[in-house]
Amino acid sequence: MAKIVILTGAGISAESGIRTFRASDGLWEDHRIEDVATPEGFGADPELVHEFYNMRRATAAAARPNAAHVALAQLERAPQHQVLVVTQNVDDLHERAGSQHVIHMHGTLFGHLCHSCDHRWPAPAISTAHDLCPACHQPATRPDIVWFGEMPYRMDEIWTALRGADLFVSIGTSGNVYPAAGFAQDAMRTGVATLELNLDRSSGSHIFDESRQGLASVLVPQWVDQICTAKPN
Repeated sequence: MAKIVILTGAGISAESGIRTFRASDGLWEDHRIEDVATPEGFGADPELVHEFYNMRRATAAAARPNAAHVALAQLERAPQHQVLVVTQNVDDLHERAGSQHVIHMHGTLFGHLCHSCDHRWPAPAISTAHDLCPACHQPATRPDIVWFGEMPYRMDEIWTALRGADLFVSIGTSGNVYPAAGFAQDAMRTGVATLELNLDRSSGSHIFDESRQGLASVLVPQWVDQICTAKPN
């Protein structure tokens, strides 16, 4: 059974209508990153941050999984492969497409976190800075999102899976931001085969054994069909 670790980024959800972070018409253009994606921004204006993530949550809820999400769920169901999806995205499109083994290293729009007691619970459609934590009853509700300056979730688990993989695949991500930017390098050092599927060649394309360019909704189903029909060595 081949063990495959797949990293997905904004590019896989862009075709579902979720705008990418770094695009010229990106999601963040009307707000400074410092205001809506840092602990300091939340401390300065928590109501603005809640309003911002309410908007993002509504956009994600209205989006639908595309062919790339569906193909990865199909790959997971193939008996000859053991698949782990590590996503930088905070939407739930992988799960709605049918993927069962997903790590949200940057958190999720559909979760809340208490910054007083660290309790987590599902987020409602609309949240405010006055919402109480259901565990400690303090008005300390924040989006369960990893902001700039914070450590991504479940990194030990991710590194362990990556180093035990047979194949690492990067889909729809520039690979410029650490620690995710180090995944391909770490895989290369440990002898794990690597593949990049991206709209354009990234700055780290040269690290991968193979790099293919095009729309995720086209490349990912083609690749999944290729490996699911390939005869074992």
